[in-house]
Amino acid sequence: MIFVICAALLAWCMLSGQREEILSAYGLSREGILAGEYYRFFTCMFLHAGLLHLASNSIYLYYFGVRAERLLGTGKFLVLYLVSGLCGGVFSVLFSGNAGVSIGASGAIYGLLGAMLLLTKKRGARYTGMNYSTMLLLAATAIGFGFLQEGVDNFAHIGGFLGGIAVFSLLLRKK
Repeated sequence: MIFVICAALLAWCMLSGQREEILSAYGLSREGILAGEYYRFFTCMFLHAGLLHLASNSIYLYYFGVRAERLLGTGKFLVLYLVSGLCGGVFSVLFSGNAGVSIGASGAIYGLLGAMLLLTKKRGARYTGMNYSTMLLLAATAIGFGFLQEGVDNFAHIGGFLGGIAVFSLLLRKK
């Protein structure tokens, strides 16, 4: 369902001829947040710059999201996804400076990666179907390369990753 929402919003942006206006109005920006537009913390998670951006996020959403939802249940998965994305947005606003508008699901997806990394560490690869060392390497290289690529809001990735670990830790404690 998250993919469908993201794809529908991308289609709206592309077909309406108002892509820049939509991204500017609903993407994450420090100025918008400071002006009290807190909805941007959530709307930015569902907007993408183009097909390649949506496709790359969707691959990871499918890989980590399907497994996380199957293991956690839909309710906990949605909490994990949304709070991770929110944490990514908060880190972005706090540490990215005036980087303009930030969009994409990657902060939330890094949260899924962090949660599944923790779950794999605690319960093992047989439980999650994922290899801990490979996931650790993926997380480290993805965050490392994020600092080398222009236009990537790596603080959203880091915030989402840490948020996912924190939320999942709370979910484990509550259980």
